[in-house]
Amino acid sequence: MGVFGFLCAGFIPILGGYAVLYGLKINIPFSINFPWTALIGIALLRAVLKYAEQRTNHYIAFTLLAIIRDRVFQALRRLCPAKLEGRDKGDLISLITSDVELLEVFYAHTVSPVCIAFFVELIMAVFIGSFHWSLGLLALAAFVSVGVVLPVIISRRSGTLGDELRAENGELSAYMLESIRGLDETIQYGGGKTRLHGLTSKTDFLSEKNGRLNRLTGINLATANTFILFFDAAMLLLCAFLYTRGAVGFDGFLIPLTALMSSFGPVTALAGLGTTLQATVASGARVLAVIDETPETQDITGRTEITFSGAAADHVTFGYGKEPVLNDLTLSFPEGKIVGIVGKSGCGKSTLLKLLMRFWRVHKGEVSVSGRSVESINTKNLRDMESYMTQETHLFKDTIAGNLRVARPDATDDEIAQACKKASIHDFIMTLPRGYDTPVGELGDTLSGGERQRIGLARAFLHDAPFVLLDEPTSNLDSLNEAVILKSLKEEAKGKTVVLVSHRRSTVRIADTIIEMESGNVS
Repeated sequence: MGVFGFLCAGFIPILGGYAVLYGLKINIPFSINFPWTALIGIALLRAVLKYAEQRTNHYIAFTLLAIIRDRVFQALRRLCPAKLEGRDKGDLISLITSDVELLEVFYAHTVSPVCIAFFVELIMAVFIGSFHWSLGLLALAAFVSVGVVLPVIISRRSGTLGDELRAENGELSAYMLESIRGLDETIQYGGGKTRLHGLTSKTDFLSEKNGRLNRLTGINLATANTFILFFDAAMLLLCAFLYTRGAVGFDGFLIPLTALMSSFGPVTALAGLGTTLQATVASGARVLAVIDETPETQDITGRTEITFSGAAADHVTFGYGKEPVLNDLTLSFPEGKIVGIVGKSGCGKSTLLKLLMRFWRVHKGEVSVSGRSVESINTKNLRDMESYMTQETHLFKDTIAGNLRVARPDATDDEIAQACKKASIHDFIMTLPRGYDTPVGELGDTLSGGERQRIGLARAFLHDAPFVLLDEPTSNLDSLNEAVILKSLKEEAKGKTVVLVSHRRSTVRIADTIIEMESGNVS
């Protein structure tokens, strides 16, 4: 549709040229009635083809963007949580939104225009060459120069500006998200001017790069128009030369010149790609980097299902960088026992729980559940056997009930209430105007830290797994609430294996076994 649409646009002035030839009493290869009829038909057809081409093009482009977004989210799920720890969330949001969106330029405004330009200009070069071979060669040289040579030159002149622009966009998004989340601290400590200065610096830097890109775009457009004027002038001189030598008639002077002047549309669209594609390619590279990134651990399926009968860490060594966090650690977690692990921050307590969840792979040694390495247990089987409560309970922008059903989507209202009673949060929820249907706000910002923590504990109870991993479950609670929670936990833990991690000895007093950790090992 694009090819025929551009040919329609190109042949409107060509047909006008034939009408001029007829007016000059020069023979034309068809009846004079044909140009007038064809002009009306071509004009209407051009409108229909242009609309249909654009609509189809964008339908394909946005369908592809939907597929890409799906693949990006699949990749993020595979990479969670290990490969996403420590990454700027604002940068990830920028990648998911603006980077993927920018690929529309490639699919809707690059792929088909390149194909359209190739076929349209090939047809026009053959048509112009039908009057004289040299005219066809000149037309072909013009199309290649404007549509191929010029974009390559422009791309080289742009350098890495597109990459820098996308990177700066990601950094600005991350800085904005961080600033919004840290508003309370900024206001409390009078850091508004500092944050504003940082924001202004980043936006100014980004604006300066955008300005450079816009200047390049303007220069490139002027260069493209200069190329077109040069080849129009060259065609005029060559047509005049051939006409004076008698190699072509006046039709061979007028029609090829008119045809060339009216056929630069497709390649002019390509001339601007040298600049716009820089940012698009940079966005594509960022998206592909996430899609192609190898996850720390793979989902496992197809293995024999097992039931829980204890867990262990056998001579485990692990670190996030060069420095080991756990060093030749050996521990066992017997079935039906509460094991308390106490130690200072940074000694590897939380890391051990992540290895039991198989969020990371051990460097040396083995982490096993029911006598089988976690590396050979089906992912769903492992998750069903384990309940994991992190130090920071994440709440989604949903109701309290919706946040609790994260642990078990099919849980009944009564089961949810029972789990909340065990976590000593039920009475508080019932004081709220909408009870369990109360929205918690973004990141649970309408609740206190202790309330969020108790909802996290209720999730763990609701999941009802035989192996419970609790990372600082009472760190945000006062002494009275901590005592109530620990009593409930002691009762709930009957028949379950619980790993209770804390830096306070008071928290692990309910444990059957208390282990002290220091510098990645048992002290």
